[in-house]
Amino acid sequence: MSSPKVWFITGTSSGFGRLMTEYALDKGDIVVATLRKPQVLSDLAARYPADKLLVLKVDVTKQEDIDEAFARTRSAFGRLDVVFNNAGYSIITEIEGTPVDKARELFETNFWGATNISRAAVKFFREVNERGKGGTILQISSIGGFHARPGIGYYAATLSRELPPSWNIKICIIEPGLFHTDIVNKAEVLPQHPAYTDESFETSVMRRRLVRAAFEGDAYKFTRTVYEVVQGGNIPKRLPMGLDAIKLLNGKIELFKATVAETKGLSVDLKRYGGGIGLM
Repeated sequence: MSSPKVWFITGTSSGFGRLMTEYALDKGDIVVATLRKPQVLSDLAARYPADKLLVLKVDVTKQEDIDEAFARTRSAFGRLDVVFNNAGYSIITEIEGTPVDKARELFETNFWGATNISRAAVKFFREVNERGKGGTILQISSIGGFHARPGIGYYAATLSRELPPSWNIKICIIEPGLFHTDIVNKAEVLPQHPAYTDESFETSVMRRRLVRAAFEGDAYKFTRTVYEVVQGGNIPKRLPMGLDAIKLLNGKIELFKATVAETKGLSVDLKRYGGGIGLM
């Protein structure tokens, strides 16, 4: 029987982070659960012993919190198998209606927070884990990162090619469609930009759809499926989740194909005489 995996999960107060924490624990794995308010997980902390659940206060925008959390993980368990990079939030409004300081705060969490967690994970997998054992980084993204929608422009903007195969570090970008978690209900809804208040505009339509919406995707089934992918060991580089995500990806692929067909002729005679290095 294989030994339990050690998970490091960010943003465990709710949504996918909380569900993955509960699911991994229920399956007998070990979880380092990180969040800004540890008291939110007091029920789980009372149910599981310290050798199964380590709850840590981590603000992913603070490098010192990240460093301390990985040091505590090393001290407590001596190894790490899976990082579930989940911490993030959304802003609902037009890009023009988003104050720059709000956009920067979003990127500090969704982009830099995720990036700095991933960097720390790679170092841990390489230098702390048994040589060649590696590990897996599951980066929660969104289908909105591949197919951006109006009203969440900054949210949609949020390594792997640099990592040598011998390190055995797998990175999977998970792109969920619309799953019913509290991320939308907790999203910061900013006032609509006056230039976009026409009810027929796409940003107005999306605002009506997103605010207090109930999505059809089952977050528990999402969690179960991701866990099974990890257990199976065949980690894809990208993992779209939900038939709505697949539909949008197929639409994007067709759009890319049409763009290539339409514009390829313009690139035929753009090489410099004498040659040089091209993309690899």
